[in-house]
Order: sequence, then structure tokens, then C-alpha cells
Amino acid sequence: MKLNKLTTEESRVIKHKGTEIPFTGKFNFHDAKGLYLCKQCESPLYTSEHKFVSHCGWPSFDDEIADAVKRIPDADGRRVEIVCAQCDGHLGHVFEGEYLTTKNVRHCVNSVSLKFLPEDKLGDPNASADMEIG
Repeated sequence: MKLNKLTTEESRVIKHKGTEIPFTGKFNFHDAKGLYLCKQCESPLYTSEHKFVSHCGWPSFDDEIADAVKRIPDADGRRVEIVCAQCDGHLGHVFEGEYLTTKNVRHCVNSVSLKFLPEDKLGDPNASADMEIG
């Protein structure tokens, strides 16, 4: 599996399970239609259909693409970490029981863990996740 080169900040979050500063990520209020991919391996993780504004400071999704995200107990023993199912890159945490959407689930994801592919580029053989918008 090919993995993208990461910046120091991306590596701190994705490889070392860090957290970006709330309300600073470029995808927090992002509302374009398209596909969110893993920054490290470019596997599809979320669709814009499942993104919502939770006002928590990080991009939020109430569903993931089937089999794209793994849930594992967090080292703190209180939360559930979410990682990319392909490369195990840290995405953030998942919370249930907040009643923010009808699905009652919030994937709280670090923007630096994501790339975005706009809807008009989906299916374009020349498009790549490098066409990310911010």
C-alpha cells in the first residue's frame, strides 16, 4: 500500500494519535459535495452526505463508508478511537448518545487526517485526491 508523505503536524495527528486545535481545521465548516479520503493512504472514508455541523470544533460525520473506519478502545479508557481501516491512521473519536442527528452518532475527525475530492471529480480517471480544495 502506498502511503503519502506527511507533514510534521499530519504525522503528529495521524501516526501519533494527536489532536488538532479545535476550530482551526479547514474542513470544520466545509460544505462542498464530494468524498473525504484518508490523508495518509487516500482510502475513501466519508461522503459529504453524512457531514454535519456539530459546533464541536472538528468536522463531524454521522456515518462512514462501509468498512472504511475501525473503532478501537482509546488508551484513556473512556472514548472510542476511529482509524482508517486500510492504514490504521488516526482520524479522531466517535461519540454516541448526543442526539445531534437522527443516527445519534458523531465521528469527530481531525481535518489534517482528511483529503477532499469534489463531487465533479468523482469518476474522473485523471482526478486525484491531490485536487483537494480548502
